[in-house]
Amino acid sequence: MQNVELHKTLKTPNSKTLKRPKSVENLPKSAYIHIPFCRKKCAYCAFTSFGAINFINDYVKKLTTEIKHFYKKQPLKTLYIGGGTPSLLDVKHFEKILSLFNFAPNAEITVELNPESTDLKLLFALHNLGVNRLSIGVQTFDDNILKTIGRLHSAKKAKDTVFLAQDTGFENISIDLIYGLPGQNLKLWMEDLKGATALDVQHISLYGLKIEEGTLFYKKRPSHLQDDSIQDDLQADMYEFAVKFLEEEQGFNLYEISNLAKGKNFQSRHNLNYWSEGEYYGFGISASGFSSNIRYQNTTNFKEYMENPLPPRETTELTEQERLEETIFLGFRKREGINTAEINEKFNINFDQKYASILEKFLNSNHLEKTENGYRLTLSGILVSNLILSEFLC
Repeated sequence: MQNVELHKTLKTPNSKTLKRPKSVENLPKSAYIHIPFCRKKCAYCAFTSFGAINFINDYVKKLTTEIKHFYKKQPLKTLYIGGGTPSLLDVKHFEKILSLFNFAPNAEITVELNPESTDLKLLFALHNLGVNRLSIGVQTFDDNILKTIGRLHSAKKAKDTVFLAQDTGFENISIDLIYGLPGQNLKLWMEDLKGATALDVQHISLYGLKIEEGTLFYKKRPSHLQDDSIQDDLQADMYEFAVKFLEEEQGFNLYEISNLAKGKNFQSRHNLNYWSEGEYYGFGISASGFSSNIRYQNTTNFKEYMENPLPPRETTELTEQERLEETIFLGFRKREGINTAEINEKFNINFDQKYASILEKFLNSNHLEKTENGYRLTLSGILVSNLILSEFLC
């Protein structure tokens, strides 16, 4: 989920020939793998996914071809298998995929799971294969809302999945929650947060509902979500309440706009690599990657990928200005904010002078605050981060 969200915010690629680093040492140490299958498309989902689960075997074969072609056996520090619904894969598929990679000591290996397609057999297998982090798509613990948004699991099944994972030996579990869902109010949101913390998970991701083109909700908008201004205000209240509740009462720390963890050891290293402009592979249909200052994206056409998983990728080589803008944009997503000394050295600029009027404006409005190393968004600034960050972009 996080990987797809990231690349909706970056520059649209254009066609170029992808350059490859010359030495293994300079190759990416992180990889994202997209599994595009779902039993049913959720009403809010704009990610690349398909219901053709009978193609899973063939897809894994094509995926294997792509990985073998681009990956050069350097030890990975992080691997993230997302979707879609990766838990629709059989154990044999995970065995095949994971056998293709070498891993650095203490590598973070994450798999996304949906409760309705997760059982004890799969959890044991993943644990034995070295997977050490799970991201479970809960979204809400309200059964009525789960039905409205098209989820196939119940609140009980979601909780039982977390318990099974813990019993299996997983000690780094994240769950996704969505706020601003149809029929959801602040009271029900509070119940979701209490339900999440009662599970003793180590990480929680919070996502505000967005009605995106191509989704079922876009085609038929729920009556609860007709007034955008009311919905925006409600989502702001929900987000602010959640962060304060989780930080002040439950021992979580907000380390990125949408993510909270119980201590640094449970922060998602894979996602932090994105926000820190680290390089990474993208494997599978619609997957994006970043290497040698070039961003690329695979085709989103299922038929095209299945016919040839090695077609020319859509790529863009970042200009100096685009690199600066991404450094600012990605840096402000992290709770620690941006390091202006590092930016000044990297781009040979004086950040405070170059952006003096913007900084003054948002410092005075309490949307930005000065830190020991630079600047960061305040909690109120996070709520209007898109507006603020747009002023730093040319």
